Amino acid sequence: MLHDPARHEPLQALPWDEGRVRATIARIVDETVAAFTPAGLWPPHPRDVDPGEDAAAPVTNLYYGAAGVIWALDWLRGLRAADSPSFAQHLDALRVRNRASLAGMPGDNTGSYLMGDLPFEMMAWGHAPGAARADAIAALIEGNIGHPARELMWGSPGSLLAAALMHGATGDERWAVLFRGIAQRLREQLLWSQRQACHYWSQDLYGRQSRYIDAVHGFVATARALLMGRHLLPEADWLEWQACIETTVANTAIRENGRATWPVQADEAPGTPQKWLMQFCHGAPGFVICLADLPGHALDALLAEAGEATWAAGPLAKGSNLCHGTAGNAYAFLVLLARTRDARWRERARAFAMHAIAQFEAEAARTGRLRHSLWTGDIGLAVFLWDCLHERPRFPTLDGFFAQGHR
Repeated sequence: MLHDPARHEPLQALPWDEGRVRATIARIVDETVAAFTPAGLWPPHPRDVDPGEDAAAPVTNLYYGAAGVIWALDWLRGLRAADSPSFAQHLDALRVRNRASLAGMPGDNTGSYLMGDLPFEMMAWGHAPGAARADAIAALIEGNIGHPARELMWGSPGSLLAAALMHGATGDERWAVLFRGIAQRLREQLLWSQRQACHYWSQDLYGRQSRYIDAVHGFVATARALLMGRHLLPEADWLEWQACIETTVANTAIRENGRATWPVQADEAPGTPQKWLMQFCHGAPGFVICLADLPGHALDALLAEAGEATWAAGPLAKGSNLCHGTAGNAYAFLVLLARTRDARWRERARAFAMHAIAQFEAEAARTGRLRHSLWTGDIGLAVFLWDCLHERPRFPTLDGFFAQGHR
């Protein structure tokens, strides 16, 4: 078995109901807007408060704080999925508060894509493009190239993704130059696993060394950033990267009876105990999502097996969220639908969507409030539901950043 049954729950047999999907999106948006205050921002949810943290202190970052909520409201409004006010006027003050929250951490983390200043500057630029904002974004990207994490949340792979997103929005060569420079540095930092005959990166993360290969902290998240900007690389360089990505993904996979997933870390000895996580941030769903637009067909069978493993595991007991919840896993089905046009993936995405709505409703009824977070909460679910309606396999802030109508 490639998943831990205790982390999952049986799928509720709920019929696809477009009206209920649209009503859920509207409810989440309306209640999110109503919950905001300039001082308190959005109240943190108990599930997003770690032991020792102030349960009343607002969270500010993109990953699970106020910046992510603002981004999602902008994104949904840009797609004409919702009609909500803009909170862009709060971004500069919010960035100052976010920087203060990072002050107690070792090192300079202001260039972090999911936790630092970078997304604040990118959102502000998206609303009011200008040279000063662009210079600030470039400086944050350049300053983060040497970050020891070497993963998407904190390190240079997040900077790589930001450079690709900025190039996509502007066509400006400065972002292509930055992208190529970061890609070259990451190429130099690759390590080789003799055991698995493939490359990987190590991460100096949260005070320990890791060899993550997952879709937030690991190899395949960096592959996602490289894929987004592959057209910015010389053809020979991209072909080397593609071979590297295909080899690592294939050689680290664990396959069983037509299903597949991946361990948390690369270069593990045979028999190493596994957590058997089956969620976006660790396991098969994140690999499918990050490799959504991988050229060619070398990994097609493996990605389909990963989709089968995600379906067999069922919805996640942690709830409806993106990072480690049912909605995040369902994006893998949207990816496979786009890659294969096989209707079974549509039906599976819709089945998970309806289950996620039921999870959201039960949690909201139990707590009497929403969970105001992009990657771990309800506004992220709203984005997924819209994408499910329109069969768009675009994971929030990973496959796009600038909302239509802004940039």
